Amino acid sequence: MNSQLYERYQRQVILPELGEQGQQKLLQAKVLVIGAGGLGCPVLQYLVAAGVGTIGIVDDDVVALSNLHRQVLYSVADIGTSKAATAARVLSGLNPDINIIAHNARLTTDNALGLMDAFDIIVDGTDNFATRYMINDACVLLDKPLVYGAISQFEGQAAVFNYPSKKNGERINYRDIFPHPPKEGEVLNCAEAGVLGVLPGIIGGFMANETIKMITGIGELLAGQLLIYNALSNQVYTLKLTAGDNTRSLIPVDKAAFLQTDYVWLCAAPHSDLEIDVHTFNELLANEKAASVIDVREPGEMPMVTEFATIKIPLGQLTDQMDLIQSDTVMLFCQSGKRSLQAANTLSGIFGNTKKIYSLKGGIVQWKKQQPTV
Repeated sequence: MNSQLYERYQRQVILPELGEQGQQKLLQAKVLVIGAGGLGCPVLQYLVAAGVGTIGIVDDDVVALSNLHRQVLYSVADIGTSKAATAARVLSGLNPDINIIAHNARLTTDNALGLMDAFDIIVDGTDNFATRYMINDACVLLDKPLVYGAISQFEGQAAVFNYPSKKNGERINYRDIFPHPPKEGEVLNCAEAGVLGVLPGIIGGFMANETIKMITGIGELLAGQLLIYNALSNQVYTLKLTAGDNTRSLIPVDKAAFLQTDYVWLCAAPHSDLEIDVHTFNELLANEKAASVIDVREPGEMPMVTEFATIKIPLGQLTDQMDLIQSDTVMLFCQSGKRSLQAANTLSGIFGNTKKIYSLKGGIVQWKKQQPTV
């Protein structure tokens, strides 16, 4: 290690558990971070700073203003730019001595195995279940260790999957905890449920720490364990995990089977007669003048709706404010259509056939996208 490298990493090289040998392992390591959002940002920053020699970034999203309260790798000037490319540029300024490979692409079954096979460790910083299960299954097929994290509201999780536990050598994967993906709408993501801005930094720090420990061989990993952290109470729980009897049968048997698996379909919500598309929603707006259009989002959620009159009843207050629903036709919407479908199911159970209940599929975000520009 030359003098410049030693000066950069000196504070961790002098740790007797890590030393110069551990630093060399970091410099030779290859880590793929999937998702450059809330979790990916702190993971990337700390792995780059620590000197992981080759880092891949996979993300097809662009920076948005709503990202900035938690994705502190980006700035206002980056809004609208590729997350993967922008992250690579900013991180190169932090440490120009390492190799950063940006993939401005969505991870799919077509490219996942090829991208992941080139790296030693996979870090999952994604926020949707279809991709999460796909990454897990690909890691099992490729025999790659997976560093996992998840966040929602004030709580986060971290674990190391597909890596032998220190206790018995057992390899636990994500399906050992959650064998089957939840259907769309059953679990809200951060855009729908909200998240405290510092939480991804905390959980992302845990994930980076596990990655560094795995590379250097120090400490005890969260292999066979699930760490749960609550930001409100500062309570930390560590659950011991065991492999499920039938878990392996849920994973594609080989690469050919993996390529044929539709993970989006596995996580898709079953069709509901209560859902209507944007076109039908607009037709009802025009023809049902007496319809009640109910916004079940929380106060302050964007985008604002000024194009038509709405009644604002947050989902959690719906059954307490039934007196506001006077019309025979009720149209509900939220951000993405998940909460409004829950509300539609609730109202349908209450009113039965006495009212026509509809939920806007794709939510107000989808509705806004499909409106003609002036």
